[in-house]
Order: sequence, then C-alpha cells, then structure tokens
Amino acid sequence: MMNTQQIVSDILRSVLQIDRPFTATTPLLGAIPEFDSMAVIAILTELENQLGIAISDDEISAEIFENFGQLQQYVDSKLAA
Repeated sequence: MMNTQQIVSDILRSVLQIDRPFTATTPLLGAIPEFDSMAVIAILTELENQLGIAISDDEISAEIFENFGQLQQYVDSKLAA
C-alpha cells in the first residue's frame, strides 16, 4: 500500500520548491505564494505521472486545492476509482 500522503506532500515540496510539513488543514491555494496556476498544472502532471491516474480538466476546481486534506482526498478517490 503506497502512502499517498507522503507522495502528495513530496510532489508539493518538489514543485513549489519549499520545505515545509503538510497536515490535513494546511491551506494551499491562496495561502502559499508559490502555489499559482502554473504550479497547479505541474502538480497535477506529477500526480498523473507518479500515481498512474488520469485527471480531466472538468474535474479540477479550487476546492481540491483549498487545503492539503482536500487534495489528498481527491487523489485517494482517483486511486480507488
């Protein structure tokens, strides 16, 4: 069983080039200056590449990136599908 929390946090740290811990309540979009629209695209691409999931444009909403917990839940739901 892969640890999606670790994978998602590693991707965020790599793409955003920041070194900080992420908890379920860590705010993302709008709270981290590096977290812009280009970062969103890069994060989604890395999630697809590393986890073998497909993410379509119409699934993406700001709510997914509201906080770390929301993003992890979204990834887990994609993996379970």
